[in-house]
Amino acid sequence: MKLIKVVDYNHNWSSDYQKEEHSIRAILQEELVNSFHIGSTSVPGLKAKPIIDILLVVQDINKLDSFSKQFQEIGYEVKGEFGITGRRYFRKGGDHRTHQIHAFQYNNIEEIERHLAFRDYLREYPEVCRQYGELKSQLAEKYPNDMNGYCDGKDDFVKSVEKDAIKWHWTVR
Repeated sequence: MKLIKVVDYNHNWSSDYQKEEHSIRAILQEELVNSFHIGSTSVPGLKAKPIIDILLVVQDINKLDSFSKQFQEIGYEVKGEFGITGRRYFRKGGDHRTHQIHAFQYNNIEEIERHLAFRDYLREYPEVCRQYGELKSQLAEKYPNDMNGYCDGKDDFVKSVEKDAIKWHWTVR
């Protein structure tokens, strides 16, 4: 069985995000500043691993730790910063991951803007979106059971597009 599977865009991903966002909002209530559907499943037409990425913007990142039990009750593994200082990361679905959450405090502008700019740039530039989807499909075929190989293969493309996306983001404001 393949560990890495890239599929065509699924129109249900938006409603899958909305359903999950509703559950998260019920847990966090006033601690949640905003929530965004990010990642490849948030870009219409983009091929993706079928994992819903959620960006949470919260009042106090440290307070988020006090909600660990509630996140576990709705199926999430609580992973702490998981390699990125100032983030809280949660994943759902075990070996068949369905959702992942990247949470940042409201004033961590660089991380929040980076995710949103990348998403919005792919939505605005269909040719870049197509190239990214093709690259991901090729890498999933080449590295079907090697997440590091898959991620390393995307790295240069993502960093280049991210750089362009951040500059573009500031010019359209």
